[in-house]
Amino acid sequence: MNEDMKFREMRRKRQQLSEEDSISILKNSTAGTLALLGDNGYPYAVPVSYVYADGKLYFHSAQTGHKIDAIKRCEKASFCVIAADDIHPSEFTTYFRSVIAFGKIQIIESEDERIYAASLLGDKYNPGDEAGLHKELEKGLSHMLVLRLDIEHLTGKEAIELVRKK
Repeated sequence: MNEDMKFREMRRKRQQLSEEDSISILKNSTAGTLALLGDNGYPYAVPVSYVYADGKLYFHSAQTGHKIDAIKRCEKASFCVIAADDIHPSEFTTYFRSVIAFGKIQIIESEDERIYAASLLGDKYNPGDEAGLHKELEKGLSHMLVLRLDIEHLTGKEAIELVRKK
């Protein structure tokens, strides 16, 4: 993570998850919301599948569209994963756990890194099917973009009720 960058500290520090817990959420969840600077300065948040590896998030994408235009315009992005969303009506609250990653996103140009990232994605969503993955990469890799978000700041938070249970 880049120490020169200044990111806002969490106000409710008691509810802050450790970096280890935050990374665990990223490793074990299957979808999140990628937020970019969209058209006409409007935020653009899009749900996507992803994989986490070594301080980076990888995504696949069509070659064109709102997301790609936004990435080409501004490399800054955030990515949010909700790991728990347990509604407790009688308490008028939700027991939640979530993570937000901030960083810079780019289209991966290196063929080796594209294959590496696409393989990580394939292994996550269809584990143990090496033959199927190889066939899918041969068929589809040339028709998709692979994106990488280099995490500069990671923060996780959970409901105070979950903190109290520990």
